[in-house]
Amino acid sequence: MPSPTGFFRQQHELVCDGVPLAAIAAAEGTPVYVYSAAVLRDRYRAIDEAFRGYPHAIHYALKANSTLAVARLLRELGSAADANSIWEIEIARRAGFQPQDIVFTGVGKSPAELECAVALGVKAINVESAGELARIEAIASRLGTVARVAVRVNPDIDAKSHPHISTGLNINKFGLPLDRATELFDTIRKRPVLKLVAVHLHVGSQITSLEPLRHSAAAASELSTALLSEGFPLEYVDVGGGLGIAYDDRQPPAIEEYIAAVVAEVRGTNLPIVVEPGRAVAGPAGALLARVTDIKPRGADTEFAIIDAGMTELIRPALYNAYHRIEPVTARAAHERLYEIVGPVCESSDVVGRDRRLPQLEVGDLVAIRDTGAYGAVMASNYNRRPLPPEVLVDNGSWRVIRRRQTVDDQLSLES
Repeated sequence: MPSPTGFFRQQHELVCDGVPLAAIAAAEGTPVYVYSAAVLRDRYRAIDEAFRGYPHAIHYALKANSTLAVARLLRELGSAADANSIWEIEIARRAGFQPQDIVFTGVGKSPAELECAVALGVKAINVESAGELARIEAIASRLGTVARVAVRVNPDIDAKSHPHISTGLNINKFGLPLDRATELFDTIRKRPVLKLVAVHLHVGSQITSLEPLRHSAAAASELSTALLSEGFPLEYVDVGGGLGIAYDDRQPPAIEEYIAAVVAEVRGTNLPIVVEPGRAVAGPAGALLARVTDIKPRGADTEFAIIDAGMTELIRPALYNAYHRIEPVTARAAHERLYEIVGPVCESSDVVGRDRRLPQLEVGDLVAIRDTGAYGAVMASNYNRRPLPPEVLVDNGSWRVIRRRQTVDDQLSLES
């Protein structure tokens, strides 16, 4: 039987790919992010293999976790990149991605960002509006080049996810309604410095039902078929990302089920498929380690457990009321207590886990906040002048720091 990968218990100790988390915390202090290279590889390969030979490209969404070592690992596996800013494009290039490996997505791309993307010749700029397309056209004309573009269509599909991570409804800021997109397609024929290479749809994040993803792929397929029939030489269909992970007991569609549904909808176009997973690859690969710094009464049957990680390290619970599993790193035989797991930041919203029943905690105990490989460290901040936490990558039975802990000197180096 193959050895388990990721985070699991060896006797009473939580480990990452066999490396005790307590040893990492003792060496690097807390809070600290720990990533499993094996899980990153397993999740990427699961998506790749689920296509079963159908032509495709996986563009890892750097917004989920753009730490350089993580980006390099995925590039080595054969991934391409999805970037949401010129700074993510620069990280991608430093990780070894070529411009033709990068799709550039995002609302409100600045003139400087468009200039960079057009000059580099990225695989596609996913266009958000008629105005943005005109700005791309002007830059391409001035540079004497042809800009590769995909048009992002907002299909008005409810992804049934948190409102803050929904992107496919007509009330969301992303993309163009179908009628406006159709008008834009008609103009591209007469604009020689623009090359339409794809239709792009992405309806949200942390989607736990197959139907929104299937409907989005069907809409992309139908629109692509219509454009092909009108003579547009499309190169692929971009169905975005959005597949959720199991933060709690609710199970999202399996990767194989998701990819099979997408392929079934798009196959009739005979075009390759581009997918842009982020959370589905990186989320389960990470854990945030923290120590209990204080215990104090909350009520007759419950206590506050204050830990040294909070909304500055992991903002998802405060921002989305998101749930993350929390567990002691070292299990001990103890009666369970009800805890409000809170951070040290001077905000009442700094709650990491509400009403969690755990074995009785003590000051100094180490806890792991699970499934924080995506939208964890990448969204961290210096509020209260807290330093950004270090990040550690576990690979083949050993570990290394891939980003050291920030210091006050690091913060002040930008100030005068």
